[in-house]
Amino acid sequence: MKIWYSCKVKYGKVNDEGIMKQTTDVFLVDAMSYTEAESRIYEAMERDISGEFAVNSITKTNIGELVHLEEADYWYKAKVTYSTVDGDSEKEVKVNTYFLVNAEDVKQAFDRVSESLNSMLVPFEIPSIAKTNIVEVYPYDEQEEKIPDNLKPLAEVEEEEEMES
Repeated sequence: MKIWYSCKVKYGKVNDEGIMKQTTDVFLVDAMSYTEAESRIYEAMERDISGEFAVNSITKTNIGELVHLEEADYWYKAKVTYSTVDGDSEKEVKVNTYFLVNAEDVKQAFDRVSESLNSMLVPFEIPSIAKTNIVEVYPYDEQEEKIPDNLKPLAEVEEEEEMES
């Protein structure tokens, strides 16, 4: 399961008048721990921001799914509710899941979340959608992990050993 961390970063940003102003923006990273989230946000900021910056806070979010279809200016957080049966008590239980979706407006956000859930077998509802202050989302990309030249993937080593046997 993916864990999304909200990272507040303070840095100098040039405004519309061409004046450098200190600003604090919120970025979202996918990581397994706070330490990895800190490492990933520092890598992203070093790559994307010129000049000095400071990571002010890192907090775990309750976002369960990311719906990223195409470039859009805003990120919306949608609460999705559905019912399921508890295995122990066999009572109906309401489950809330939070989606983060990029869209131009609330209607488009609603449509995108609905479309991503259309294969769900149980009925669901979307009781709320709110615009967030998230500027950019950095999902984990397996391509980011580069294997050093002096190492090989374990699968290749095992395959070579089998061929030698």
